[in-house]
Amino acid sequence: MYTLVVCEKPDAARRIAQALGDPKESKPAGISVFDVANSDCHYKVCSALGHLYGLADSTKNRSVYPVLDLEWAPVDKNPRAARAIKVISELSKNASAFVHACDYDQEGEVIGHNILQYACGGKYEKALRAKFSTLTDEEIRESFASLERPSGGLAEAGRSRHMLDFIYGVNLSRALAQSLKMASNGYCNLSIGRVQGPTLAFAVDRELEIRLHVPDPYWTIAAQFEKNNQTFSAQYEKPKVGTLAEAKSIVSACIGRDGTVSDVVDSKAVLGPPTPFNIGDLQREAYRLFKLGPGYTLAIAEKLYLQALISYPRTSSQKLPPSIGYGKIISSLSRIGGYGQLTSMLLSKGRLVPNEGRMTDPAHPAIYPTGVAPQQKLSSLEFKVYDLVVKRFLATFGDPAISRHTDVSIDVNSHTFKAQGRSPVYEGWMVFYKPHVRLEQHELPELRKGDLVKNLGIDMEEKFTQPPYRYNQASLLAKMEQEQIGTKATRADIIATLFKRNYIASSVRGGIEVTDLGFAVIDSMRTFVPAIISTSLTRSMEEQLEKVEQGSAESVLVIEQAVDKLIESLSAFIEKEVDIGARIGNAASSSANGAQAATMIGSCPVCKKGQLRMIKSYKTKKRFVGCSNYSGGCKATAPLPQKGAIRVLGKACPECGWPIVGVVFARRSKHWKICVNMQCPSKKK
Repeated sequence: MYTLVVCEKPDAARRIAQALGDPKESKPAGISVFDVANSDCHYKVCSALGHLYGLADSTKNRSVYPVLDLEWAPVDKNPRAARAIKVISELSKNASAFVHACDYDQEGEVIGHNILQYACGGKYEKALRAKFSTLTDEEIRESFASLERPSGGLAEAGRSRHMLDFIYGVNLSRALAQSLKMASNGYCNLSIGRVQGPTLAFAVDRELEIRLHVPDPYWTIAAQFEKNNQTFSAQYEKPKVGTLAEAKSIVSACIGRDGTVSDVVDSKAVLGPPTPFNIGDLQREAYRLFKLGPGYTLAIAEKLYLQALISYPRTSSQKLPPSIGYGKIISSLSRIGGYGQLTSMLLSKGRLVPNEGRMTDPAHPAIYPTGVAPQQKLSSLEFKVYDLVVKRFLATFGDPAISRHTDVSIDVNSHTFKAQGRSPVYEGWMVFYKPHVRLEQHELPELRKGDLVKNLGIDMEEKFTQPPYRYNQASLLAKMEQEQIGTKATRADIIATLFKRNYIASSVRGGIEVTDLGFAVIDSMRTFVPAIISTSLTRSMEEQLEKVEQGSAESVLVIEQAVDKLIESLSAFIEKEVDIGARIGNAASSSANGAQAATMIGSCPVCKKGQLRMIKSYKTKKRFVGCSNYSGGCKATAPLPQKGAIRVLGKACPECGWPIVGVVFARRSKHWKICVNMQCPSKKK
């Protein structure tokens, strides 16, 4: 008789087997099984391939909705998964005990729960749970020496989350597809869900802010001064001068006049060390430094975890408990090439105390290096992420960095200019985090109150207010975290799905642009079924799922409440499905033909049904006006100026009824108002 150990991934099974003893590997049906026999116990260690079971629609008909009758079934798209289920099922027949050793989080708990329940004949409640945050030999052995009962609440919350995501995602996606078919007999791979909808709405709202932004002119004024043969610049005390007349008046009053130092303020700025990485912090930092997408960063981090190089990455924690052994890890890192000098600096300190953040995770600490040396050469990107984790870990133990700030005020004919000096005093923790950070340095000459400084010139520059930045993958993920929708494990996948559905696309400058299709989906949802993209509704579900995990709420009631809200939305959807399909149909067609995102600028005076939209072509990069009722036969189009910012005014031309828009050119403060219709009678007068 033996104990059957169920792991989540083959690499994890191999490391666990090696930590438990001297494994003998066999491959029944091509699935690795590790036999470990020692004086204490006899183990057979097997592995899933991620999820072996998933939710399925019992009707098996993709055109039917609403679908509320679900069942857990083996995943049917992976023959290897079916072989794994068969092997595990056979092994379970002769097992005297079971150990659930999948990743300790909701997803891992669900994977192990389903295998033990369905493949092993209802053994979840009888199994014991191995909990570990690293795959080092020492921690695995400690985990198996102190096995616990499995967390039923964690499994129930995870399974409930899968059910909610499936019920919302399948039904809403089918409703979208059906509406498109009803309106235009067309097809497009559409999807929407309880997290996907609000996330797309964030991007749409930001895109609208950008497109509707009207640039207002302002002027900046800078002066060049000299003292002791050293030149330096200073900015006028008002960062933005509102009118050209005021700016000219200031320049005229100051030009050719020397300045007097009216005030000098010296101070020290203290910048504390960073907090250790959780998965969101790591994803954002990897994007900032290496432009790695969140999903790719997570995949690399998981690979490093499976090689026992870092701790479990899917964590929300910014805490490093003393139990991980700070000194031991740092000592181990000293034997890995490149970190010896940094680790010796920390080991020479009397006491090691990391700077921790406020976020916690009940299952795992923050991400940290284990100190285990890589057994194989890491790829370039793998090493970058590993090195980033190591340096961030070391930096958390560093001293605060200190810089000297000198703020100088200079009076020129009763006008004040400000100059700033910055110089490093002590690098502190930044030594450990190079080359990713450095103290700002900007030298000023030695200045005292009352000193005269020579005026070398005054310059003014016209600028325009800028719209907010587009989201990038990292900042959109941060917005999801801030709004508490999705989970640390799923947020990157949600963003990837939005790209896959062609709801969003990467802009030339690296931000996220919403496509015509993405605009149409959110516009339709907001008009007819706003609850579907409600952030508060999604957040409320997340809070209920947390209560299920804690045992203070019943999953059945949580799912019933969510289904009731879904039925309300679907009823409204069905009632308006032709209208929704008409709005989305043209966008889907434009998306297929390569047209980019659109902004509604007014009702169509030709067909009286659609909306005229400002569209930018992916192919030509030119913008134009087109009708949203294109699939219904309306061919109304009009050109737009290719330069300048377009402002939606919400006004119709009194001559022809087409929309009037405002156009603002970069070097002009005047706003032009034009009718977009080239055939407008007013243009012939």
